[in-house]
Amino acid sequence: MKIVAVIPAYNEAATIREVAIRTLRLVPEVIVVNDGSTDGTAAAVADLPVTLISNPVNLGKGASLWRGFAVALAEDADVVVTLDADAQHRPEDIPRLLAAEEAQPGSIVIGARLWDKGKVPPVRYFGNRFANFWVAWAAGTPVADSQSGFRVYPGNFLRNVRVAHGPTARFAFESEILIEAGRAGVRSVAVPIAALYPPNSRASHYRSAVDTARIVRMIAWKLATRGFDLPALVRSLNPAKT
Repeated sequence: MKIVAVIPAYNEAATIREVAIRTLRLVPEVIVVNDGSTDGTAAAVADLPVTLISNPVNLGKGASLWRGFAVALAEDADVVVTLDADAQHRPEDIPRLLAAEEAQPGSIVIGARLWDKGKVPPVRYFGNRFANFWVAWAAGTPVADSQSGFRVYPGNFLRNVRVAHGPTARFAFESEILIEAGRAGVRSVAVPIAALYPPNSRASHYRSAVDTARIVRMIAWKLATRGFDLPALVRSLNPAKT
């Protein structure tokens, strides 16, 4: 099985090198997508054995992931691992996510932080729970931690999925891809992981008002086009697979 890791990075010079090195110990092929950074992010990994893609300007997380997926799939990846560049995920957990994918092939595996409630800021915790409810309803399947960027995707699913991935997609991309997966019969599997907030981490790039509105608009449209599909709501309330 060919495994490729994709790490989107926007102004992550302080953490990207360590994240990339630790990921390389577990996944020999790593793609770093430098999303128009202005702080030396690209230079921080320039001498590492990674594939470095640089967006000419900041295009957002969705566009960066999509570019990384395209390169990974062109290299015949069977599965694609994604993780954020801000050190909030432990690359050492990658084998656990891959083991879950092997046990339930064809599923999307999500590193779910919500089991570690005591370490998650309350606003973020309840915001994630709120998002999980709506994403799961639109997907018609249970979803744990819909906002986590630590995932394993089946290559065949990525080759066929159609989601918005331009500069306007940004953080809505990861919610929409779960919705489209659920509607295509692709289940999501949760693997509990620690919620890490390093002391040197930068402020979140997530813009509460703008990005939340973008996600809400996307989900509302998908629900409305299916008449708010009450059977999908019932299916979504079953416990998420672990």
